[in-house]
Amino acid sequence: MKIILRECKPQDYMDITLLNKNEMGYEYLAEDTKKRLGQLLNDSNHKIFVAIINDKVVGYIHANNHDLLYAPHLKNIMGIAVSFDFKRNGIGKMLLNEVEKWAQNTGASGVRLVSGATRIGAHAFYTNCGYTGNKEQKNFKKMFSGGH
Repeated sequence: MKIILRECKPQDYMDITLLNKNEMGYEYLAEDTKKRLGQLLNDSNHKIFVAIINDKVVGYIHANNHDLLYAPHLKNIMGIAVSFDFKRNGIGKMLLNEVEKWAQNTGASGVRLVSGATRIGAHAFYTNCGYTGNKEQKNFKKMFSGGH
């Protein structure tokens, strides 16, 4: 099985929409994904890499700059998904490595991510890839009417 990694392109939006829905449970319209993807691909603070098998996107990772007033510059993984049909083939690790290379090439001190408390399998994967967890967090949000 040949796996190709490359930076995301605008036409990848439909495969990403399906990965978000099927692998992460996010119901977000394809047209909204297409619009957001176009914005993010034109923002140098963000990087999105995809994994391709047989001309189909089977995984992606989205990371951005993470700059705080109390910590060194990091890259922040906003999302990572690999199609269930292709898990356990090293694709997730390959995608993480792409973000880590971007981090190193831009002088970041490291890479961070947040993973839901119930995602035990994901936690084991991140630990196996050299990531350490140090605290539990609760995430809060306030949505405004009309917001997606």
